[in-house]
Amino acid sequence: MEPEVLEPTQLEPLDERQIRNAAGGFVWELDVWGRLDRFLILGSEDATYYATAEEMTASGDQTIGDALAADGLRAVARIEEISVAGRAPKNTPAIKALAVAASRGDTETRRAALRALPRVCRTGTHLFQFASFVTTLRGWGRGLHRAVAEWYTAKSAEEAAFQMAKYRQRYGWSHRDLLRLSHPLPPTPAHRALFRWAVGKPAAGDLPVWAGLVDLLAAAETKAEVIRLIEEYKTPWELLPTQWLGEADVRAALLPSLPLGALVRNLGRMGANGLLVPFSEASRAVCARLGDGEAIRKARLHPVALLSVQRVYAQGAGERGRLSWQPVPQVIDALDGAFYAAFGAVQPSGENVLLGVDVSGSMTIGDIAGVPGLTPNVCAAAMALVTAAVEPNYHILGFSHTLVDLGISPRMRLDDVLRRVSSLSFGGTDCALPVLWALENGVKVEKFVVYTDNETWAGPIHVSRALETYRERTGIGAKMVKVAMTATKGTLNCPDDPRALDVVGFDAAAPALISGF
Repeated sequence: MEPEVLEPTQLEPLDERQIRNAAGGFVWELDVWGRLDRFLILGSEDATYYATAEEMTASGDQTIGDALAADGLRAVARIEEISVAGRAPKNTPAIKALAVAASRGDTETRRAALRALPRVCRTGTHLFQFASFVTTLRGWGRGLHRAVAEWYTAKSAEEAAFQMAKYRQRYGWSHRDLLRLSHPLPPTPAHRALFRWAVGKPAAGDLPVWAGLVDLLAAAETKAEVIRLIEEYKTPWELLPTQWLGEADVRAALLPSLPLGALVRNLGRMGANGLLVPFSEASRAVCARLGDGEAIRKARLHPVALLSVQRVYAQGAGERGRLSWQPVPQVIDALDGAFYAAFGAVQPSGENVLLGVDVSGSMTIGDIAGVPGLTPNVCAAAMALVTAAVEPNYHILGFSHTLVDLGISPRMRLDDVLRRVSSLSFGGTDCALPVLWALENGVKVEKFVVYTDNETWAGPIHVSRALETYRERTGIGAKMVKVAMTATKGTLNCPDDPRALDVVGFDAAAPALISGF
């Protein structure tokens, strides 16, 4: 039986505060800080169903500018907070926003942004990316020179050497370029030797270990010599000359000290090289490391990175088809566990939770964090499973312009879930359907969680009105959590509703925020 709901439809505004979304429906306008969070976590460089990559980039640039105009110091603090906490799949949006703040903010904002540089740009790659962004926005004044110089001098000589050896050059920049621009004053003789080495001059003193190791590896003539250096110094793979990286014995020697991030990124290569096979010591070691939840969190491995690797590793071939391997089932299972662990400890709310996953056509276009194949719909399903794995009382629905049984549960492997959801593609979007379903079927829901791009338009009633109707007819003060899977400007939550919450999709803190609300 259809609920007694009439006007206005989602194609008509409820009041003057609503804006038209890209699909033509009316939604509430998200405030500037909500938009900034979406940009910092999701980015806005990739095309969506309704917007080109150029349009999304322009939208992201406007969001940064609006936040700086509203409160530059608050914007810088938020950039730093989200970056340092590792909440975003990629650090690029934070680095870009910091570069804009350091260039176009007022005097105090620019100073704050430059002070935040070493905390947001924690690696050499981050620094190169910042340099790439900032040079398109401003000149190299004294403040920028000083900030970049302090990036090098505030670190110990060994720390600086590690970054300079591991990340040699990226984004058109090298340490040689930045040292020559910033002219840092070496605080110790070891720094002086390191800086001279980096710009191609004789060190004229003892080099820090990591810089010296680069020279030793470059001079090594045999595989045995390379393996000895790896075992003695616990050498990162980035320091190795490329001719040794294809050697299975060399990769095996790297495995015990390989950082978790590098280990995860190289699973396919290790499989292709015959290192990861059933019952091998390498496979057991990989599974053990992926099963260490605390180590996963300490390594700042973002769930998106793990989801991407799990999907690619399980299919047995790289995205470009250059490598292929036979996946080890235990490694796939270990990646599943690591994905859930990366969100941290989440306490169940104990509430009746209805999870609505938007599988409409607009959710099938674009990639989360630029990762091929991780479209908003499959990522939404993966996120829903995280909450479902925690909550004892949950139900999952898929919806577009109609409801669909996704047939998924946390007991399924992620690669199976992703394949199932990616095969679904529907038409229009009606985000009110999960609420209407609960109302029509007498289901007692204490918390609705809807994963969507907010491009709803196809329904006869606005989501906020449907929620009001549900509360009135059931007497349940149901809460509504909207999880945004793209960086659009709208939200389905009425700003006057204290029991409604907006969360950014694939924020590493999202499951805890959902449970605690």
